[in-house]
Amino acid sequence: MKILIVSDTHGQEKNLEEVLEKESPIDALIHLGDLEGGEDFINTHVSCPAYLVSGNNDFFCSLPREREITLGNNKVLLTHGHYYYVSLGVEELRRQAASRDYQVVMFGHTHKPYFETKDGVTILNPGSLSYPRQEGRRPSYMIMEIDEKGEAHYSQKYL
Repeated sequence: MKILIVSDTHGQEKNLEEVLEKESPIDALIHLGDLEGGEDFINTHVSCPAYLVSGNNDFFCSLPREREITLGNNKVLLTHGHYYYVSLGVEELRRQAASRDYQVVMFGHTHKPYFETKDGVTILNPGSLSYPRQEGRRPSYMIMEIDEKGEAHYSQKYL
């Protein structure tokens, strides 16, 4: 199973369209917020399941603040992250993962790629496809692949 993970597109769909073409076929799409109306684009361009959450710039939308899904052997929390103070670090996300029995937490908001597995919990941020803030400022996303045993493998990718 191949899952495309993106965040912080902010209504700029050109790079998302490029990534969808490049990574096709995918089995699922995860968007971690700040779509700013990009739900319509995703609904018309993606035929696989799409799991979307709202971000701090998604005003007047009906997307949930966070979602819990299962991918392979993993209970996964999807959040934009601003309610967990991710600009200051991932400590609160790690506490939530431990108390709520998540194996994976995915977040956005910072526009910087992040990946760490510690104490059995993977915390990741694919970065931003539209307004990257990391050194080099390359638009970024992640691919999560679930193998036959239900185990997850991750790849950080750049345009």
